[in-house]
Amino acid sequence: MRIVLVAAIALICASAVAQDAAKPAAMANPAAPKDARVFIVSPKNGASVGQDVHVVFGVKGIKVAPATDTASGTGHHHLLIDVKELPPLDAPIPADANHKHYGKGQTGDTIHLLPGDHTLQLDFADYRHVQFNPPLVSQRITVHVK
Repeated sequence: MRIVLVAAIALICASAVAQDAAKPAAMANPAAPKDARVFIVSPKNGASVGQDVHVVFGVKGIKVAPATDTASGTGHHHLLIDVKELPPLDAPIPADANHKHYGKGQTGDTIHLLPGDHTLQLDFADYRHVQFNPPLVSQRITVHVK
């Protein structure tokens, strides 16, 4: 009975180790250049805008490049629309209506928003869409859509 119990425990432990090994490792965040920053050039915080909003992205201290460029010290913009918390740091930024990707190296876009108040924030990431460490994010701004 004791041998069977020990064998069962060993089998359970081996299974748990195998399951942990099969899990993907967390994605390492690239180091952010010391003086890098991103910001929204326009619209300004508190602006009243129409439903088609032209957003201009700004960046200093790091190079904007397409997501196909794997060189260190490069990345591309993501626009967070009405997002209260940053995406998890150990995974790629999601791609959905609230997390717009600009993997071609774009530095602006015209987005359509419904009337009301909306928040906008830039989140700069590497070619894998993984945020830098520390995250390179702009100030979150609010716009009022007429």
